[in-house]
Amino acid sequence: MSAALWKLVSILLLMLVTAGGTWKVQDWRYGEQLAEQAGLHKDDLADISKAAAAQVRADQDKRLVLEQRLSANDQTHHEALTNAQKDQARLRDRLATSDLRLSVLLDAADPASACSVPAGTTAVGVVHGGARVRLDPAHAQRIIAITDDGDQGLIALAACQAYAKAISAPAAP
Repeated sequence: MSAALWKLVSILLLMLVTAGGTWKVQDWRYGEQLAEQAGLHKDDLADISKAAAAQVRADQDKRLVLEQRLSANDQTHHEALTNAQKDQARLRDRLATSDLRLSVLLDAADPASACSVPAGTTAVGVVHGGARVRLDPAHAQRIIAITDDGDQGLIALAACQAYAKAISAPAAP
């Protein structure tokens, strides 16, 4: 082999060793950067997971508070409905046993009141001196049933309004 060829091979070999060494150094640097980025990414994911878990806990706490408020409202409205039903049942029983009679006050200025409907006995009550007519017990029962339905409707409406208000109101922090 000639000396010129030998120099050329030596230079090529030296260039290959230098390129290989540079390649290895770059590989180490790039590996370190990747490891550093992976660590940062891992830390970021851990922070995001902690924040998400805290948000889930806060939402669960809000939901629990709302469920407790709704349960208390439901219990209150159930008690009101039960009490109204008991009162209506007592009133119906008193009407059925003739312990209580419903009567209406007649309007003395109304020409229709001049009919020969016998006025009831003077009742002790808030209205003094007016002519009163007693209602038939069957009619009184129907009136009580109507007022019972109305009372139940009003209690149900109040429960619905309280529910809507509780759902739409922002939860306390």
